[in-house]
Amino acid sequence: MLKNLKSVLEQKRITIKALASVLDVSEKTIWNKINEETDITYPEAAKIAKEFFPEYRFEYLFASDKKGDQLC
Repeated sequence: MLKNLKSVLEQKRITIKALASVLDVSEKTIWNKINEETDITYPEAAKIAKEFFPEYRFEYLFASDKKGDQLC
């Protein structure tokens, strides 16, 4: 799971619906990406970081809690 991304979404009260709208995907797709059931692409991650979280380091936002994974 991308726990840091989930956490900052909650802190800033950004909805999954808003995130889905910016990426032009379904809410289910966003949940799949946050839960790492499907990969988040670099362009998607870059857009999320730029649009919503410019104050956070990219590496922090998209750090995986899966063993052995560093990013996305």
